[in-house]
Amino acid sequence: MDKVIEKAQVLLEALPYIKEFFGKVTVIKYGGHAMVEERLKKSFALDVILMKYIGINPVVVHGGGPQINKVMEAMDIHPTFVDGMRVTDKPTMDVVEMVLGGKVNKEIVSLIQLHGGKAVGLTGKDGGLIKAKKLVVTKKREEHLPPEIIDLGAVGEVDKVDPSVIEALDSGGFIPVIAPVGVGEKGETYNINADLVAGNLSGALQAEKLVLMTDIDGIRDGSGELIPTLHREEVAVLIERGIITDGMIPKVTCALAALAAGVKKVHIIDGRIEHAVLLEIFTKGGIGTEIVG
Repeated sequence: MDKVIEKAQVLLEALPYIKEFFGKVTVIKYGGHAMVEERLKKSFALDVILMKYIGINPVVVHGGGPQINKVMEAMDIHPTFVDGMRVTDKPTMDVVEMVLGGKVNKEIVSLIQLHGGKAVGLTGKDGGLIKAKKLVVTKKREEHLPPEIIDLGAVGEVDKVDPSVIEALDSGGFIPVIAPVGVGEKGETYNINADLVAGNLSGALQAEKLVLMTDIDGIRDGSGELIPTLHREEVAVLIERGIITDGMIPKVTCALAALAAGVKKVHIIDGRIEHAVLLEIFTKGGIGTEIVG
């Protein structure tokens, strides 16, 4: 009987959060190991299905870098990266769109539906969701020389978001699953960083939360301790002190932009933990780092 009562207590702990977030949007950037390991894939699908059934509207934005690399290797196309960004020429863009908008996107949709949810897969090209423009990257040179312009090909950034197709799917009981591909003014296709898409989309939807799933457990302080809550003004200090570095900088930059656009909280969590999304949102302590305004 004690174990049964303990289960009831777990449900009751979640009740205040269910009431608070009922009818609101949570955008989840899905990536890393959570997209690869079978137990984690199932765990993620169940998390978003549960959220939808209790009245919270999850919107999933996914990556797919390793899957793209695998297909490129099979096609004997050799990937090139500059500062961690994929150089996307025409053959590479064809693979990116095929893998992200096709294979990976539909696998996630099928997984959610297999476990009892209703999902619809989209790219940013569908319904005019994501208008994009070419990402311009420059690199500093010697003082007397102008910055070097690096051409990454069809790599884009978000210009505008029209969330009407997402809102229609939400109201129809569907979970939108979005591949980070956008369309330019002349119909050209752009490959966009999934974190950037998730951040911009969360702002356009005025989401309650943006959840960034990673392969680390959050942001740690100088002594290596996990920081449960971080205020936006503290982020610059941690970057300046060299505590937030490397691949975490783009994620916190995305988080700050989302907060500035009206998102209430951004969560950086470890997707290698089963039911990571539920544990972060519906428990008092959470499992990762939340960044608040």
